[in-house]
Amino acid sequence: MKTAERTWSVLWPSITRYLTLKRALGRQYANEERVLQSIDEVLQRSAPADLTAATFALWSQSLQHLTPTVRRNRMRIVRNYCLFRRRSESECFVPDLLLFPAPHQSVRPYIFTKDEIVRLLAAARRLGPVNGSPLRAQVYSLAIVLLYTTGLRRGELTKMTLGDYDAKQRTLFIRQTKFHKSRYLPLSADGAHEVERYCRARRAHHLPLCPETPLIWNRYSKHRYFTGTGLAQGIRKLLCKAGIRKPDGRLPRIHDLRHTFAVHALLRWYEAGADVQAKLPLLATYMGHVSIVSTEYYLPFIEPLASAACARFAQRYGALISTSAKQKGSPQ
Repeated sequence: MKTAERTWSVLWPSITRYLTLKRALGRQYANEERVLQSIDEVLQRSAPADLTAATFALWSQSLQHLTPTVRRNRMRIVRNYCLFRRRSESECFVPDLLLFPAPHQSVRPYIFTKDEIVRLLAAARRLGPVNGSPLRAQVYSLAIVLLYTTGLRRGELTKMTLGDYDAKQRTLFIRQTKFHKSRYLPLSADGAHEVERYCRARRAHHLPLCPETPLIWNRYSKHRYFTGTGLAQGIRKLLCKAGIRKPDGRLPRIHDLRHTFAVHALLRWYEAGADVQAKLPLLATYMGHVSIVSTEYYLPFIEPLASAACARFAQRYGALISTSAKQKGSPQ
Protein backbone atom coordinates (compact mmCIF):
# COMPACT_ATOMS: atom_id res chain seq x y z
CA MET A 1 0.00 0.00 0.00
CA LYS A 2 1.46 3.32 -1.07
CA THR A 3 1.54 6.22 1.35
CA ALA A 4 0.43 9.56 0.06
CA GLU A 5 3.29 11.89 -0.77
CA ARG A 6 3.45 14.95 1.38
CA THR A 7 2.68 18.25 -0.25
CA TRP A 8 4.42 21.49 0.58
CA SER A 9 3.46 25.13 0.42
CA VAL A 10 4.91 27.66 -1.99
CA LEU A 11 7.44 28.58 0.70
CA TRP A 12 9.10 25.19 0.99
CA PRO A 13 11.67 25.68 -1.82
CA SER A 14 13.01 28.83 -0.14
CA ILE A 15 12.88 27.14 3.28
CA THR A 16 14.97 24.33 1.85
CA ARG A 17 17.52 26.81 0.48
CA TYR A 18 17.68 28.52 3.88
CA LEU A 19 18.28 25.25 5.75
CA THR A 20 20.87 24.15 3.20
CA LEU A 21 22.80 27.40 3.61
CA LYS A 22 22.81 27.21 7.42
CA ARG A 23 23.92 23.58 7.40
CA ALA A 24 26.71 24.41 4.98
CA LEU A 25 27.90 26.89 7.62
CA GLY A 26 28.12 24.10 10.19
CA ARG A 27 24.71 24.38 11.86
CA GLN A 28 22.47 21.34 12.35
CA TYR A 29 19.16 23.26 12.38
CA ALA A 30 17.02 20.22 13.24
CA ASN A 31 14.78 22.22 15.59
CA GLU A 32 14.60 25.09 13.09
CA GLU A 33 13.46 22.66 10.39
CA ARG A 34 10.65 21.35 12.62
CA VAL A 35 9.48 24.89 13.37
CA LEU A 36 9.52 25.89 9.70
CA GLN A 37 7.69 22.70 8.77
CA SER A 38 4.96 23.57 11.26
CA ILE A 39 4.33 26.98 9.73
CA ASP A 40 4.49 25.41 6.27
CA GLU A 41 1.67 23.05 7.32
CA VAL A 42 -0.45 26.02 8.45
CA LEU A 43 0.07 27.61 5.04
CA GLN A 44 -1.05 24.40 3.33
CA ARG A 45 -4.27 24.24 5.35
CA SER A 46 -5.15 27.89 4.90
CA ALA A 47 -3.96 27.86 1.28
CA PRO A 48 -2.82 31.51 1.08
CA ALA A 49 -0.61 32.69 -1.72
CA ASP A 50 2.13 33.63 0.70
CA LEU A 51 3.04 34.07 4.34
CA THR A 52 1.21 37.11 5.71
CA ALA A 53 0.67 38.78 9.05
CA ALA A 54 -2.66 36.94 9.33
CA THR A 55 -1.23 33.46 8.70
CA PHE A 56 1.71 34.16 10.99
CA ALA A 57 -0.74 35.17 13.75
CA LEU A 58 -2.76 31.99 13.08
CA TRP A 59 0.37 29.87 13.45
CA SER A 60 1.42 31.78 16.58
CA GLN A 61 -1.91 30.89 18.22
CA SER A 62 -0.95 27.23 18.03
CA LEU A 63 1.96 27.98 20.38
CA GLN A 64 -0.15 29.31 23.25
CA HIS A 65 0.39 26.18 25.35
CA LEU A 66 4.15 26.89 25.44
CA THR A 67 6.04 29.24 27.73
CA PRO A 68 6.61 32.83 26.52
CA THR A 69 10.34 32.14 26.08
CA VAL A 70 9.75 29.07 23.89
CA ARG A 71 7.10 30.91 21.86
CA ARG A 72 9.43 33.85 21.32
CA ASN A 73 12.27 31.56 20.20
CA ARG A 74 10.06 29.75 17.67
CA MET A 75 8.67 32.99 16.32
CA ARG A 76 12.21 34.32 16.00
CA ILE A 77 13.19 31.25 13.94
CA VAL A 78 10.47 32.13 11.44
CA ARG A 79 11.51 35.79 11.45
CA ASN A 80 15.15 34.88 10.73
CA TYR A 81 13.99 32.81 7.76
CA CYS A 82 11.89 35.75 6.52
CA LEU A 83 14.90 38.08 6.77
CA PHE A 84 16.87 35.58 4.67
CA ARG A 85 14.07 35.50 2.13
CA ARG A 86 13.87 39.29 1.95
CA ARG A 87 17.39 39.36 0.47
CA SER A 88 15.91 38.13 -2.81
CA GLU A 89 12.23 39.05 -2.31
CA SER A 90 12.13 42.59 -0.99
CA GLU A 91 8.33 42.69 -0.54
CA CYS A 92 8.00 39.51 1.54
CA PHE A 93 6.44 39.60 5.00
CA VAL A 94 8.73 39.87 8.06
CA PRO A 95 7.18 39.51 11.55
CA ASP A 96 7.44 42.50 13.87
CA LEU A 97 9.55 41.80 16.97
CA LEU A 98 7.37 44.18 18.99
CA LEU A 99 4.48 41.70 18.69
CA PHE A 100 6.52 38.82 20.15
CA PRO A 101 6.16 37.76 23.80
CA ALA A 102 8.39 39.79 26.10
CA PRO A 103 11.84 38.24 26.56
CA HIS A 104 12.35 36.38 29.80
CA GLN A 105 14.34 38.39 32.31
CA SER A 106 17.70 36.67 32.63
CA VAL A 107 18.67 35.27 36.01
CA ARG A 108 21.43 37.27 37.65
CA PRO A 109 24.43 34.94 37.91
CA TYR A 110 25.89 34.08 41.27
CA ILE A 111 29.67 34.36 41.43
CA PHE A 112 31.20 31.95 43.92
CA THR A 113 34.03 33.15 46.12
CA LYS A 114 37.21 31.08 46.29
CA ASP A 115 36.34 30.18 49.88
CA GLU A 116 32.96 28.84 48.76
CA ILE A 117 34.61 26.69 46.09
CA VAL A 118 36.90 25.25 48.77
CA ARG A 119 33.91 24.50 51.03
CA LEU A 120 31.96 22.92 48.17
CA LEU A 121 34.92 20.73 47.26
CA ALA A 122 35.38 19.73 50.91
CA ALA A 123 31.72 18.69 51.10
CA ALA A 124 32.19 16.54 47.99
CA ARG A 125 35.27 14.82 49.39
CA ARG A 126 33.40 13.92 52.58
CA LEU A 127 30.87 11.86 50.60
CA GLY A 128 31.00 8.20 51.47
CA PRO A 129 30.64 5.29 49.04
CA VAL A 130 27.24 3.65 48.64
CA ASN A 131 26.10 0.46 46.97
CA GLY A 132 26.59 0.79 43.23
CA SER A 133 28.55 4.05 43.54
CA PRO A 134 31.92 3.40 45.25
CA LEU A 135 33.53 6.59 43.88
CA ARG A 136 30.91 9.18 44.79
CA ALA A 137 33.43 11.49 46.45
CA GLN A 138 35.93 11.28 43.58
CA VAL A 139 33.25 11.76 40.90
CA TYR A 140 31.75 14.89 42.47
CA SER A 141 35.16 16.31 43.33
CA LEU A 142 36.25 15.90 39.71
CA ALA A 143 33.03 17.44 38.42
CA ILE A 144 33.39 20.52 40.64
CA VAL A 145 37.08 21.02 39.83
CA LEU A 146 36.51 20.76 36.07
CA LEU A 147 33.42 22.97 36.07
CA TYR A 148 35.23 25.65 38.06
CA THR A 149 38.67 25.52 36.38
CA THR A 150 37.53 25.10 32.77
CA GLY A 151 34.07 26.71 32.57
CA LEU A 152 32.67 23.59 30.90
CA ARG A 153 28.97 23.42 30.16
CA ARG A 154 27.17 20.79 32.19
CA GLY A 155 26.22 18.83 29.05
CA GLU A 156 29.81 18.89 27.80
CA LEU A 157 31.05 17.40 31.05
CA THR A 158 28.48 14.61 31.28
CA LYS A 159 29.18 13.48 27.69
CA MET A 160 32.95 13.23 28.06
CA THR A 161 34.79 9.91 28.08
CA LEU A 162 38.13 8.86 29.56
CA GLY A 163 39.52 8.88 26.01
CA ASP A 164 38.85 12.61 25.79
CA TYR A 165 41.61 13.22 28.35
CA ASP A 166 45.17 13.35 27.00
CA ALA A 167 47.50 12.64 29.93
CA LYS A 168 50.64 13.68 28.02
CA GLN A 169 49.29 17.00 26.80
CA ARG A 170 47.04 17.53 29.83
CA THR A 171 44.12 18.48 27.64
CA LEU A 172 40.44 17.63 27.35
CA PHE A 173 38.80 17.17 23.97
CA ILE A 174 35.31 18.62 23.83
CA ARG A 175 33.34 17.06 21.00
CA GLN A 176 30.73 18.90 18.95
CA THR A 177 28.31 20.39 21.44
CA LYS A 178 26.53 23.72 21.47
CA PHE A 179 27.18 25.67 18.24
CA HIS A 180 28.49 22.33 16.84
CA LYS A 181 32.10 23.20 17.62
CA SER A 182 34.85 20.92 18.95
CA ARG A 183 37.82 22.21 20.90
CA TYR A 184 40.80 21.17 23.02
CA LEU A 185 41.04 22.58 26.53
CA PRO A 186 44.45 22.84 28.22
CA LEU A 187 43.96 21.98 31.89
CA SER A 188 45.37 23.83 34.86
CA ALA A 189 47.71 21.94 37.18
CA ASP A 190 44.81 21.47 39.63
CA GLY A 191 42.51 20.18 36.89
CA ALA A 192 45.04 17.69 35.54
CA HIS A 193 45.91 16.53 39.07
CA GLU A 194 42.23 15.86 39.83
CA VAL A 195 41.75 13.80 36.66
CA GLU A 196 44.86 11.73 37.46
CA ARG A 197 43.68 11.25 41.05
CA TYR A 198 40.31 10.06 39.76
CA CYS A 199 41.89 7.62 37.31
CA ARG A 200 44.03 6.14 40.09
CA ALA A 201 40.91 5.59 42.18
CA ARG A 202 39.20 3.83 39.28
CA ARG A 203 42.25 1.63 38.82
CA ALA A 204 42.34 0.78 42.53
CA HIS A 205 38.67 -0.27 42.44
CA HIS A 206 39.18 -2.32 39.25
CA LEU A 207 36.66 -0.19 37.36
CA PRO A 208 36.67 0.15 33.55
CA LEU A 209 39.36 2.42 32.13
CA CYS A 210 38.76 1.94 28.41
CA PRO A 211 38.60 5.15 26.32
CA GLU A 212 34.83 4.81 25.77
CA THR A 213 34.08 4.83 29.52
CA PRO A 214 32.25 7.98 30.72
CA LEU A 215 34.56 10.37 32.55
CA ILE A 216 31.85 11.38 35.02
CA TRP A 217 30.74 7.86 35.86
CA ASN A 218 27.37 6.96 37.39
CA ARG A 219 26.97 3.28 38.06
CA TYR A 220 23.28 3.76 38.90
CA SER A 221 22.56 4.66 35.28
CA LYS A 222 21.99 1.94 32.68
CA HIS A 223 24.71 3.38 30.48
CA ARG A 224 26.71 4.64 33.48
CA TYR A 225 26.53 8.25 32.27
CA PHE A 226 25.36 11.00 34.57
CA THR A 227 22.43 12.98 33.25
CA GLY A 228 22.72 16.74 33.43
CA THR A 229 19.76 16.80 35.83
CA GLY A 230 21.27 14.10 38.05
CA LEU A 231 24.58 15.92 38.30
CA ALA A 232 22.85 19.22 39.10
CA GLN A 233 20.76 17.59 41.84
CA GLY A 234 23.88 16.06 43.42
CA ILE A 235 25.70 19.39 43.44
CA ARG A 236 22.64 21.14 44.89
CA LYS A 237 22.79 18.74 47.86
CA LEU A 238 26.47 19.58 48.30
CA LEU A 239 25.67 23.31 48.23
CA CYS A 240 23.19 22.72 51.07
CA LYS A 241 25.79 20.79 53.07
CA ALA A 242 28.38 23.52 52.50
CA GLY A 243 25.91 26.24 53.52
CA ILE A 244 26.29 28.14 50.24
CA ARG A 245 23.27 30.21 49.24
CA LYS A 246 22.57 33.37 47.30
CA PRO A 247 21.58 36.58 49.15
CA ASP A 248 17.89 35.76 48.53
CA GLY A 249 18.30 32.38 50.23
CA ARG A 250 18.12 30.30 47.06
CA LEU A 251 20.76 27.82 45.98
CA PRO A 252 23.14 28.82 43.17
CA ARG A 253 22.77 26.99 39.85
CA ILE A 254 25.37 24.59 38.51
CA HIS A 255 25.64 26.99 35.52
CA ASP A 256 26.89 29.67 37.92
CA LEU A 257 30.20 27.79 38.07
CA ARG A 258 30.66 28.66 34.39
CA HIS A 259 29.94 32.32 35.13
CA THR A 260 32.41 32.15 38.03
CA PHE A 261 35.13 30.72 35.80
CA ALA A 262 34.74 33.59 33.32
CA VAL A 263 34.64 36.33 35.96
CA HIS A 264 37.61 34.93 37.88
CA ALA A 265 39.61 34.70 34.64
CA LEU A 266 38.90 38.37 33.98
CA LEU A 267 39.89 39.30 37.53
CA ARG A 268 43.22 37.49 37.17
CA TRP A 269 43.94 39.47 34.02
CA TYR A 270 43.06 42.75 35.72
CA GLU A 271 45.33 41.90 38.65
CA ALA A 272 48.18 40.92 36.29
CA GLY A 273 47.85 44.19 34.37
CA ALA A 274 46.98 42.37 31.11
CA ASP A 275 45.11 43.89 28.16
CA VAL A 276 41.70 42.44 29.03
CA GLN A 277 40.02 43.44 25.77
CA ALA A 278 42.73 41.70 23.74
CA LYS A 279 42.29 38.52 25.78
CA LEU A 280 38.50 38.23 25.41
CA PRO A 281 38.76 36.33 22.08
CA LEU A 282 40.98 33.77 23.84
CA LEU A 283 38.37 33.34 26.56
CA ALA A 284 35.61 33.04 23.94
CA THR A 285 37.51 30.26 22.17
CA TYR A 286 38.24 28.43 25.42
CA MET A 287 34.57 28.55 26.46
CA GLY A 288 33.37 27.40 23.03
CA HIS A 289 31.58 30.60 22.05
CA VAL A 290 30.92 31.73 18.50
CA SER A 291 32.10 35.26 19.28
CA ILE A 292 33.07 37.50 22.19
CA VAL A 293 29.48 38.79 22.23
CA SER A 294 28.45 35.50 23.84
CA THR A 295 31.40 35.68 26.22
CA GLU A 296 30.47 39.18 27.37
CA TYR A 297 27.14 37.75 28.58
CA TYR A 298 29.16 35.90 31.23
CA LEU A 299 30.93 39.05 32.38
CA PRO A 300 28.30 41.28 34.01
CA PHE A 301 29.58 44.45 35.65
CA ILE A 302 29.43 43.02 39.16
CA GLU A 303 31.23 44.35 42.23
CA PRO A 304 34.53 42.40 41.89
CA LEU A 305 34.88 43.51 38.27
CA ALA A 306 33.85 47.08 39.09
CA SER A 307 36.48 47.31 41.82
CA ALA A 308 39.17 45.84 39.58
CA ALA A 309 38.29 48.18 36.73
CA CYS A 310 38.32 51.21 39.05
CA ALA A 311 41.68 50.17 40.49
CA ARG A 312 43.11 49.79 36.97
CA PHE A 313 41.75 53.22 35.98
CA ALA A 314 43.12 54.86 39.14
CA GLN A 315 46.53 53.28 38.60
CA ARG A 316 46.82 54.59 35.06
CA TYR A 317 44.99 57.92 35.18
CA GLY A 318 44.66 58.80 38.87
CA ALA A 319 47.59 61.22 38.75
CA LEU A 320 46.08 63.10 35.79
CA ILE A 321 42.74 63.49 37.55
CA SER A 322 44.45 64.64 40.75
CA THR A 323 46.53 67.22 38.85
CA SER A 324 43.48 68.46 36.98
CA ALA A 325 41.52 68.83 40.22
CA LYS A 326 44.31 70.83 41.82
CA GLN A 327 44.53 73.15 38.83
CA LYS A 328 40.79 73.82 38.95
CA GLY A 329 40.95 74.57 42.66
CA SER A 330 43.95 76.94 42.46
CA PRO A 331 43.27 80.73 42.52
CA GLN A 332 43.40 82.56 39.19
